[in-house]
Amino acid sequence: MQIAVTGSIASDHLMTFPGRFADSLVVEQLDKISLSFLVDDLEVRRGGVAANISFAMAGVGLRPLLVGAVGADFAEYRSWLDRHGVDTGHVRVSELKHTARFICTTDRDQAQIASFYAGAMSEAREIELAPLSERVGGLDLVLIGANDPEAMLRHTDECRDRGYAFVADPSQQLAFSDGASIRRLVEGATYLFTNEYEAALTEQKTGWSADEVLSVVGTRVTTLGARGVRIEAKGEPTIEVGVARELRKADPTGVGDAFRGGFLAGLSWGLSYERCAQIGSMLATYVIETVGTQEYELTHSGFLQRLEEAFGEQPAADVAAHLRTARP
Repeated sequence: MQIAVTGSIASDHLMTFPGRFADSLVVEQLDKISLSFLVDDLEVRRGGVAANISFAMAGVGLRPLLVGAVGADFAEYRSWLDRHGVDTGHVRVSELKHTARFICTTDRDQAQIASFYAGAMSEAREIELAPLSERVGGLDLVLIGANDPEAMLRHTDECRDRGYAFVADPSQQLAFSDGASIRRLVEGATYLFTNEYEAALTEQKTGWSADEVLSVVGTRVTTLGARGVRIEAKGEPTIEVGVARELRKADPTGVGDAFRGGFLAGLSWGLSYERCAQIGSMLATYVIETVGTQEYELTHSGFLQRLEEAFGEQPAADVAAHLRTARP
């Protein structure tokens, strides 16, 4: 099954300030603010929703097609993804801009000062999916994740025009989109992915009820945080799957991306929605246990053992026939 994953590709530059920002702010002088903070450390992490989802899919043996726009500074990141099984052959490299970057400093009170540089991501609107489809012999499914808004609309329209089945996954961009744009991103999707808050925001901004949203998409997948996930399909009983137990909680960043990667892997293997959600839940747990969205490592035996502990023998047996990892 050929699955293209479109969306952001970025790096996160995370710094820690040992003091309090508030101690350096003079309320009466905020219109003249000019400050710098000496930070303790710097962590540079690979990120972006499309890259994170693709990394998760590749981790269980698939070769997803990553689609997005980056800068010339992407070479090291590309090498990392290539080594881990992601097809980066259709990533657009900008001649003028750097790869998107999130720069954030966090103080001891967990207050944050951050900037997001979209950079090359704005050129994603220039990407056409048809050449990729021709190169790989057709696209079975296209995930349209958070990205340059015009790129998301272009990819969605092209999928409808060319008959490519697609996943609507607007996530962070919902807050900045109006109702008309959201309706255009969602209508006709084979799958709609949101978290619980995003589901409510979709309904509020489009003016559609929950039933009306389901009527314009094939299947609605709503993550519920610690309560797991709910899957609704037209004419089918609602499916609910819980979360897999984590060994520790290190960092929740990228958990939703890993879930999506696992769910798509299950779809690629022809498994039931319940199995897809269980695979996604297990991958999400690996992410929450590590710092960084692509720093977890899977082993074949370890993944199946944890899946069995979380969901039972039959799910593990169903997945074992398909699972491929870099390590036994």
